[in-house]
Amino acid sequence: MSYGRAPRRRFTLLAAPAAAVALALTLTACSGDDNKTGGGGNTHFVTGSGGISTVAKADREAAPKLDGETLDGKQLDVADYKGKVVVLNVWGSWCGPCRLEAQYFAKVAKETQGKGVEFIGINTRDAAKGPAISFEKDYGVTYPSFFDPTGKLMLRFPKGTLRPQAIPSTVVLDRDGKIAARYLTALDATKLHQMIDPLIAEK
Repeated sequence: MSYGRAPRRRFTLLAAPAAAVALALTLTACSGDDNKTGGGGNTHFVTGSGGISTVAKADREAAPKLDGETLDGKQLDVADYKGKVVVLNVWGSWCGPCRLEAQYFAKVAKETQGKGVEFIGINTRDAAKGPAISFEKDYGVTYPSFFDPTGKLMLRFPKGTLRPQAIPSTVVLDRDGKIAARYLTALDATKLHQMIDPLIAEK
């Protein structure tokens, strides 16, 4: 009997940290001012019926410094893309919804390439680069992605802003480098355009 119980205890101990992370992500995404449909407090953002949260141009806050190493070993700084609309997509190769949306991101990235739009991924919770690089090849993703296994880039977003709080999450910055829109689950091409097109049209 003792042999049967030990493996179960060991499994529970190993699984606990992963479960805690998953629970933390769920709780963060489902609590606080960030999910009020009318904004609130100092957030100034509104979540529409389609799940896209937006901030009026006058109320937007600057994005945090987002820099680091990409999956292909290069250094990347989002600040270098000021003057463009920047689409930040948080994803992991292990994430089912990320696989569902990847084809749409690859498609819309190509469609908007000549319109002053830059796509940048934030790959997180992949312990090694190999699976993430294979993911990009499988889904035709050609834009760069940060390699952020511990999620430190997500934590740089200030509380009360449209910060990424789940995997996948998508945050869009306007041409001034300010946080303009967010979506907290997988996106298709239509919703991506709904987020991006109004910012392309802004003067």
